[in-house]
Amino acid sequence: MSDLQAILFDCDGVLVDTERDGHRLAFNRAFAQLGLAAEWSVERYGELLEIAGGKERTRHHFDQTGWPAAITDRDAFLQDMHRVKTALFLDIVTSGAMAARPGIRELIRAALSSGVRVAVCSTSNVAAVQGIVDHLIGADLAPQVRVFAGDMVKRKKPDPAIYQLALDEMGLDPARCVVVEDSNIGLRAAKAAGLRCVVTKSSYTAEEDFSLADIVVTDLAAGGIDLPRVATLVG
Repeated sequence: MSDLQAILFDCDGVLVDTERDGHRLAFNRAFAQLGLAAEWSVERYGELLEIAGGKERTRHHFDQTGWPAAITDRDAFLQDMHRVKTALFLDIVTSGAMAARPGIRELIRAALSSGVRVAVCSTSNVAAVQGIVDHLIGADLAPQVRVFAGDMVKRKKPDPAIYQLALDEMGLDPARCVVVEDSNIGLRAAKAAGLRCVVTKSSYTAEEDFSLADIVVTDLAAGGIDLPRVATLVG
């Protein structure tokens, strides 16, 4: 594995299939808690996933459907709503309602035990990403996994900023790193950063265009994505 320096994972849809029954439910519960009539169906949330970032997604929704009259400061509302939503999402994560996707823990464990560094690079906020890493990846592995989240950069995927931040902060050579993503947006961000990319399709992304990917699988375990196979992408 001497050529492989690091594996950089997206979070939502890669570590765990969170979008439909995690983030979507948390948004709906936050809207209800704040007295808003908004409720995102499975189909509507799938449309909104074309927008990276929860606050950006919410702004886009209300820009399209009309802002409630009670919201006079939109930026303040988005910040407050997202704090409520994140707490509700972490309740879902810690309840055990969601499990890590097949092959994720095994690949992370194999990488770390072989001296290959691991990071998670997400458009979600730090608290949500760290909560997933801590509760779903495992207490033995989580402290060794660096987290880079959307609020750390000014531009979100498909902009490569989050991957460039990880490369810079960790002192990594992009030619020796591999990304694991689940969406076209994430794939484009990885490629714009000069990285090889494995795509593991998720519930909302199965029909997206992954022609830029180096490998595309349904999930890591079923697709036979282990450390030796990842290493061949940089060898």
